[in-house]
Amino acid sequence: MSTPTNVAKQAVHDKIESQVKTVQAKLDTLKARAESAKADAELKSIADLLIKKQAIDRKLNELKKSSETAYQQARADIESRVAELKKSVQAIEIKFKAA
Repeated sequence: MSTPTNVAKQAVHDKIESQVKTVQAKLDTLKARAESAKADAELKSIADLLIKKQAIDRKLNELKKSSETAYQQARADIESRVAELKKSVQAIEIKFKAA
């Protein structure tokens, strides 16, 4: 594999990893707010999202090791999962803002 390809893959990996870390920080904040508000439904939702985030972390590690042919499919899958996770976090944030 060529160096430019490695650099491009690393840039994509770093971008996705940054997005995941941002989502993790939001989830941590929401979890603390839900715990202080005794919001059990939101705590359950946040716990479910944390599990999805862990799955994304595993997929992201696999992405680094994937072959060139599997890379694009794995990347699309991860990006889709991250987008879905972000939407779910935003939905919980909206619930808290409305409360």
